[in-house]
Amino acid sequence: MIEISVALNQDQVIELLNKYDQDGITFTFKEKKGIKLYFETSADDLEAAAKAAKAEIKTQPWGSVLYFQSTPAK
Repeated sequence: MIEISVALNQDQVIELLNKYDQDGITFTFKEKKGIKLYFETSADDLEAAAKAAKAEIKTQPWGSVLYFQSTPAK
């Protein structure tokens, strides 16, 4: 599981990552706690999954100026 800490555009992040399917990595939104969004992932390497999510968010027009963190969930 990975966590995305983001205060703005949460609905857009959820929609974007739920549709993501590249290099065998997919994400499924599980829950929201405050500014943290939790996603299950098909990836075995959680660091790689967190980096893929971050890269995908940054490709969006709204994502390039968004302050957020993408990390493996603890």
